[in-house]
Amino acid sequence: MEATGQTGIEKEGRLLARLASFPSLLVALSGGADSAYLAWAAHRALGARALAVTALSPSFPAYDREQVVRLVHAAGLRDEFVTTQEVENPLYAANQPDRCYFCKDELFRVLGRLAAERAIAAVAYGINADDSGDFRPGHRAAVEHAALSPLLDADLTKAEIRSLSRRAGLSTWDRPASACLSSRIPYGSEVTPEKLAQVERGEAALRELGFRQFRVRHHGEVARIEIAPEEMPRAMNAEMAREMARRLRAAGFLYVALDLEGYRQGALNEMLKLR
Repeated sequence: MEATGQTGIEKEGRLLARLASFPSLLVALSGGADSAYLAWAAHRALGARALAVTALSPSFPAYDREQVVRLVHAAGLRDEFVTTQEVENPLYAANQPDRCYFCKDELFRVLGRLAAERAIAAVAYGINADDSGDFRPGHRAAVEHAALSPLLDADLTKAEIRSLSRRAGLSTWDRPASACLSSRIPYGSEVTPEKLAQVERGEAALRELGFRQFRVRHHGEVARIEIAPEEMPRAMNAEMAREMARRLRAAGFLYVALDLEGYRQGALNEMLKLR
């Protein structure tokens, strides 16, 4: 990781220089702010020698795919979609705290194979400097597969990435934090395509109601909704609460609960601290 005390623009300069040193590069693109910025930077540094690749599976929402398509067209990125099968892995489906390891292991196996077939020099993904403070078993898989982490190496924080993305004209600069649908299912509860589809329907319903930052956590028959603190007053309006409940029941849940603590990133990791 680079030394601290540098501006975001200075870090970006070194990032671009580092990316330009590769003959070619494959970037894992999920459509979130970090991976989008890295894909843009790789495209700026390498042009057609950079390839952004998005992995599709039951844990990847259709909404996120739409955001990827929008980004790729706007930024002129060279892109491709592949399919991953992590949900079929019993170790992933078991949904233990290291679930993300098996997801990233599958992702980087597929991307590594694609890179080898295309004679692409390296694979990179968008972990940033702030992510190192959270529980990230997926990063272990990235290291094992020799995947690069240029944003982390450049010491770029989430705030700096958002600022630089805005400066670059990327629509993802202020996109709320995103994660795969499996992150909505508590550890120890099996991940199934049916549960993932149920969560996706529930979150699509909240998006249609105009909410921006939220999660639908799957607790069996219960949907526990987390809403960003600034959006909570609207969610707690009696009429809106009834509409949310109606739509979540239509998505397949029997009961609907609103988490009074609101949305917080990595909420399901809270249980790990109690073990």
